[in-house]
Amino acid sequence: MREFFLLLTIIISLLIVFFILIQGRGAGLGSAWGAGERYQTRRGIEKTVLWLTSFLVFLFLIISLINLLLR
Repeated sequence: MREFFLLLTIIISLLIVFFILIQGRGAGLGSAWGAGERYQTRRGIEKTVLWLTSFLVFLFLIISLINLLLR
C-alpha cells in the first residue's frame, strides 16, 4: 500500500511540473513586482490548466500526508 502511494506521489509531482511549465506566458519573475505585462484574465485552456494544476497540488498534499501517516 505504501509503495502505491509513493508511486502515485511521483506521478502527480511529474504532472505538476509539466503543467507549471506549460503555463509560461507572463509568469516571469519581473511580473511579480509589476514590471511584466498587464494583468489579463485566463480564459479557455489556460483557465483549465490553472485549475488542473491547483487540483493536482491539493491532491499531492493529501497523498503526501497519507503517506506520512502510513510510516
